Amino acid sequence: MTEQGRGPHRVSIVIPVYQGEHTLAALVQEIVPLTAPTSTADGHEFQVIELLLVNDHGPDRSDEVIRELAEAHDFIRPVWLSRNFGQHPATLAGMASSSGDWIVTMDEDGQHDPADIGDFLDVALKQGSQLVYADPVNRPPHNMLRNVSSRMAKWVFSTFLTGASDGTFQSYRMVLGEIGRSVAAYAGSGVYLDVAMGWVAGPTSSCPVRLRDEGARRSGYSTKALLSHFWHLVLSSGTRALRMVSALGALFALGGIAFAIYLLVVRLTSDAVTQGWTSTAVLVLVSTGAILFCLGVIAEYVGVAVNMAMGKPLYLIVGDPKDGPLGRPGHNGPGRRDLGA
Repeated sequence: MTEQGRGPHRVSIVIPVYQGEHTLAALVQEIVPLTAPTSTADGHEFQVIELLLVNDHGPDRSDEVIRELAEAHDFIRPVWLSRNFGQHPATLAGMASSSGDWIVTMDEDGQHDPADIGDFLDVALKQGSQLVYADPVNRPPHNMLRNVSSRMAKWVFSTFLTGASDGTFQSYRMVLGEIGRSVAAYAGSGVYLDVAMGWVAGPTSSCPVRLRDEGARRSGYSTKALLSHFWHLVLSSGTRALRMVSALGALFALGGIAFAIYLLVVRLTSDAVTQGWTSTAVLVLVSTGAILFCLGVIAEYVGVAVNMAMGKPLYLIVGDPKDGPLGRPGHNGPGRRDLGA
């Protein structure tokens, strides 16, 4: 690295693009100054050598904007996916295509400030961390329900599913290049990016940042998508959720024994007639619900295993659709503008 006379730290930036038509150009202009050697607050030198814009087939003209930006800037490398795969697979596709010493992932909407990259590097070098997450010092620019739900989801994950002491997961992160590329190469279908990196990354740190407002841009995550996002987090976190299913079964068994003892004591110590049908109905409903929930969790794990056994890819990188057979003049199908959207 710089301190050893090997030049600046080479940084690759990966941005999954879904609705970036109106935000990408301004974000790229903020990154342009970082393509020259830049010093951090602690005196470390780094340089953004490439910006990988991963087209995830959004509903707007993001594909055309990516092409325009790539023509205007040599450091921009478009990455084209065969269809919409989602934020995490798109991010992994960009990481797999990177070549820098460090990989920085960030969102397209402008709430992440590229000027913080130097601070990420300082934290990584000072603490010897292979992975550094953004730690927002202000409330994320979303509605209160989403912010509370996000905090609860991260708390559940860090407390019950991984046992990690820090539940700070952000899409703004810096990871050692070889770690990020290895994760992208070996991650299976349906994996949650941060879980996959947690399997192989060493020490993890966080860097204080201030999130910027998204403006009028509408979030690409609906309530259904956010719930699905959390469910994938649970399923890819390992087998701890299955152990929790076993613990739930044991808890109901102990509850049943305790209730039976209570009924026996009531029968022996009083003349009251215990009405059994109501308590039986409640127990049947609750226990049946618990059984169905447990079976659902197990079925989801089986589904993940089946997808991996069948070879379902996490993502598929292709060439620019505009340059392929479907983009030739005179094609009777969708117009060029529709092909990359």
